Amino acid sequence: MPWRVPSPIRHSAGFIEPCLPTRRSKAPEGPNWIHEIKHDGYRLVVRREPSRIRIFTKRGHDWTNRFPWVVSAVGSLRVSSIVIDGEGCISGKDGVTDFAMLHSRSYPELVFLYAFDLLELNGDDLRKEPLEKRKAKLEKLLRKADHGVRYNDHLEGDGSLIFTHACKLGSKGS
Repeated sequence: MPWRVPSPIRHSAGFIEPCLPTRRSKAPEGPNWIHEIKHDGYRLVVRREPSRIRIFTKRGHDWTNRFPWVVSAVGSLRVSSIVIDGEGCISGKDGVTDFAMLHSRSYPELVFLYAFDLLELNGDDLRKEPLEKRKAKLEKLLRKADHGVRYNDHLEGDGSLIFTHACKLGSKGS
């Protein structure tokens, strides 16, 4: 099924404002926290409805036309509707996200989505469910997905140790 790409609209109907992180001087610790790699890209909310797919920035701008691989990958999911929160990225040859490549807008066909939260699925608003439950549904859904949308796993454990290792691996870290 071909997907209709709407013209850019600021704060379009259907936009869900993402929950944004809060900067801290040290990583949180304790059993109530999970930790995710912060990839260097654009925060995106992808909404698929029965007849169209839209990609919104964290401020509600419609950037659907910029990311054809993400549109195609989300369009191939076996769902009637979905809203995914994630990060639009390009990986360099070393596998680390490369913001300069992304920001240049010279490689739109290489932009993929690191998906880290599932906000809606088949008409059901999941935002009141626990994060771990939403992430488990998202992981299962994306197991066989096109690489234009990839599950961004999380880690449990010592936040400061995870932060230290993420920085050593070249991750953004904040």
